[in-house]
Amino acid sequence: MRKTDRILQVEDLRVYYKSIFGDVRSVDGVSFSVGSNEVFGIAGESGCGKSTLVEGILRVIMPPGYIKSGKIMFKEKDLLSLEEEEMRRLRWTELSYIPQGSMSSLNPVLKIEEQMVDAVTSHMSTPKEEASNMAISSLKEVGLPLEVAGMYPHELSGGMKQRVIIATAILLKPSLIVADEPVTALDVVVQKGILQSIANLRDIYGITVIFVAHDLAAHAQIVDRLTVMYAGKIAEIGSVYDIFGDPLHPYSKLLVAAIPSIEKEAVQGIPGLAPSPLDWPPGCRFHPRCPYAIPVCPHDEPPLKEMSPGRYAACHLLG
Repeated sequence: MRKTDRILQVEDLRVYYKSIFGDVRSVDGVSFSVGSNEVFGIAGESGCGKSTLVEGILRVIMPPGYIKSGKIMFKEKDLLSLEEEEMRRLRWTELSYIPQGSMSSLNPVLKIEEQMVDAVTSHMSTPKEEASNMAISSLKEVGLPLEVAGMYPHELSGGMKQRVIIATAILLKPSLIVADEPVTALDVVVQKGILQSIANLRDIYGITVIFVAHDLAAHAQIVDRLTVMYAGKIAEIGSVYDIFGDPLHPYSKLLVAAIPSIEKEAVQGIPGLAPSPLDWPPGCRFHPRCPYAIPVCPHDEPPLKEMSPGRYAACHLLG
């Protein structure tokens, strides 16, 4: 990974959901930093808290969800202390979001250009003609033809809709884009094009990207550093080369081993089921499924520690 200045610092973030059974502790004490001009990946099984984590960073958590505690520093601003109007101004201009299921977020009764112009004029005092030129230019940047601007969402393929969302996200040239599962439900050929578009955000435009996906193969293609989450916490952080080449945490080892390969006769799965955020296991949350668990694991929660420069893991086996 290239040397970078830190653009985002998350400290002990906790995002819960109220329920009749008590608080659902979806994100339960997460800390990490993101460098400027890098692609930072967040991986883990469904339900581990990936989407809730990035929604918390952007402060788009809807009731019954709420941010219980923590600190989110973005360019020296504490996002959790900002008034909602100031936070709204930051979104799109400095922080942009490609939400999970983003292909369904386009307005079906408005043409693509109209929707993109609305995004510009609602955040900047820009004449509509200039905003229209910005929209067309942004569509070209993600490889879409000019005629897409005059089309309705239902006239576009899934991959084209996803590129429209990316084009909209980069309209105002934000410093940070959060892409939550942007290639889910797309075929592998379209996935490759979308991943290349996201990589270009960093390489060509200097935009920092937080890339969320459960598919480790997608991370391997574009990510600089990777965070592995499990049960609302971080299991491991390291460069994508380190985690794929020499994973430290048992959960990371099993995730990497589960990647399909033509060299394997069968895919190796992870035993057991992910626990409920209503009742996380005591001690290390992975211990009920861990083949390497030792007596201390069910009783003491391992802290996330730096094992070597830039490599962090939370496991009793690592000392």
